[in-house]
Amino acid sequence: MAKHWYVIHTQTGYEQRIKLTLDRKLEESPELKEFISQVIIPIEQISEIKSGKKKISERKFFPGYILVEMDLNDKTWYFIKNTNGITGFVGTKTKPIPLTDEEVKNIVSQQETTKEKPIPKVLFAKDEQIRVKEGPFTNFNGVIDDTNLEKGKVKVIISIFGRSTPVELETWQIEKV
Repeated sequence: MAKHWYVIHTQTGYEQRIKLTLDRKLEESPELKEFISQVIIPIEQISEIKSGKKKISERKFFPGYILVEMDLNDKTWYFIKNTNGITGFVGTKTKPIPLTDEEVKNIVSQQETTKEKPIPKVLFAKDEQIRVKEGPFTNFNGVIDDTNLEKGKVKVIISIFGRSTPVELETWQIEKV
């Protein structure tokens, strides 16, 4: 029995509810449990600053999709397809296509990495136009010169009294223009 990872398309926003439904149905059907190992929703940890406090939250990598590790046969295919909220498998119309081992490894490693070091909610790049929304330079516009997303800081070039001045700011103090 060879188990592979398959991607299941769900109604967006109902991923958690559908995962719980699948888990509950598997508990009630021990004969299917040997064919279906895991049901996961790929998520990442993100950090953001609200009201001056750092908040860690979760965001789905692939909204509207769930990953299932299973041995695909008629029973498991029927079980998945007839669960409310599931619109189908990712693949051809008649045959779901399993993920490669490399794809699964990348998804799992990305999940683990963000658990240890949450990524900022908004990512910034060099030469991007921004506006300062908090701090002593509020309402100044500038250009990002350098980013240090691990520390949540960016170096911004702001024009003060007609001179370009580099300023280091927190990512939560700026927004994209």
